[in-house]
Amino acid sequence: MDFTISEELGSVQQLAQQILADFTGVDQLGIIEQQQERIDGKLWHALAEAGLLGLDIEESMGGTDMGFYSLAMLCEEVGRTVAPVPVIPVLVSTAGTLRRFASPAQKEQWLPGIANGSSLLSAALEEYNNDDPAKPACSATAMEGGYAISGTKICVSSAGSAKRILLSATTGDELVVALVDPLAAGVTLTPQVVTSGETCHELQLENVQVPGDDIIATGGKALEAMEWAHQATRTALCAMAVGVCDKMMRITGQYTSEREQFGRAIATFQAVSHRVADCYIDVECLRLVTQQAASRLDQGRPAREAVAIAKIWCGDVTHRVSQASQHCHGGTGVDRDYPLHRFCLLARQIELSAGSSALLTAQLGQDICAAYT
Repeated sequence: MDFTISEELGSVQQLAQQILADFTGVDQLGIIEQQQERIDGKLWHALAEAGLLGLDIEESMGGTDMGFYSLAMLCEEVGRTVAPVPVIPVLVSTAGTLRRFASPAQKEQWLPGIANGSSLLSAALEEYNNDDPAKPACSATAMEGGYAISGTKICVSSAGSAKRILLSATTGDELVVALVDPLAAGVTLTPQVVTSGETCHELQLENVQVPGDDIIATGGKALEAMEWAHQATRTALCAMAVGVCDKMMRITGQYTSEREQFGRAIATFQAVSHRVADCYIDVECLRLVTQQAASRLDQGRPAREAVAIAKIWCGDVTHRVSQASQHCHGGTGVDRDYPLHRFCLLARQIELSAGSSALLTAQLGQDICAAYT
């Protein structure tokens, strides 16, 4: 089987690498890390000008309509550079869901702005002790012209800059998917510093009135939308993890080739070389299962099992590669003037986001049992 990407996708990948490399030097990353919201506005607009924000947006809406697979590749390159841009919450969780489930008028209102970088929309898919947006604890009450939503969402990226936040709530036995204005009455944003160092927000809603124009879907269509958003977000996290782990492995390979002990490079020690070789195998396995999940989503095929397998590998591989990289570096690995710590922190954040390996392994086992009973 040929796993080579097309020439068109290869060009997208090269363009992303070039732009991201120009904006992610050590000094530049240090400056962005001092900001309350870790978003590099100049980089975001450079990606927009290159057409990379519209990879999974129709041409009629200002995008390039290259599909979800190309967007997963962009997420991988962002991970490889730990670039401070919200590609997953904005382009995957929100724009991807709007493209597939919003009305033509809603798409016309929001997608062109996302593609050209003028509008930032985020998503709130997680709650306390619940990372499944298809089964939210948030509630919605029907009212004249829309819904009133109450509840709490957590770890909302870019909430302070977003014009709208995509979220789900239950009303009776049905699901509602809505775009909530973070400046609306009844909305409270509380900063939360997550493992990667990014400042996200807890989003509290108390009878927040959402007009009908901002209701994306209800009932079965809403359930389908949240299932897609959940699977796409997990897959994008896996793609980002491929980039993060690949870079950690290469940093470690370069360091061990240069660091000498007992008169020779430590990479020549069998224990070290085997450790780095294991990292390579892990990264390539993660790459393949992620490509499988991304490909199925891109083609509109059932992807639940493939996504679960990819995220299980994602959690295990990020943990093992991060640990091996730190061990091979010794004390240098935890030096905050050395770049490795940024990758390790982001790897840990990805590992635990949208479901841990233990949780997903249990769910996958239940699905398999249900299929044969």
